[in-house]
Amino acid sequence: MSGNKHYLFDNPDNIKKILRALYICCAILFGLDFILHRHTEHLWEKAPVFYPLYGFVGCVVLVLVAKWMRKGLMRPEDYYDRDEISQSAPMEKKHVDT
Repeated sequence: MSGNKHYLFDNPDNIKKILRALYICCAILFGLDFILHRHTEHLWEKAPVFYPLYGFVGCVVLVLVAKWMRKGLMRPEDYYDRDEISQSAPMEKKHVDT
């Protein structure tokens, strides 16, 4: 044994099995959407693709809003390092002057 650990996602066959299980679950849920009765409040909720479409549009909107917010919130890579350097430099200078 070489001492290397093998994890679940290291084996490509495991990834294929997990994706296959995900696709099967999606197909079952898609089929159940036509069979099960939903207690809806609004007319548009009765559409068979309302909830998947609503979820997809919600995710797209979240990504677009996050990209827009990133422009205002993003800082340079050395943002915190520069702050420490600028704060420590005047203190050293004052210490030397006294």
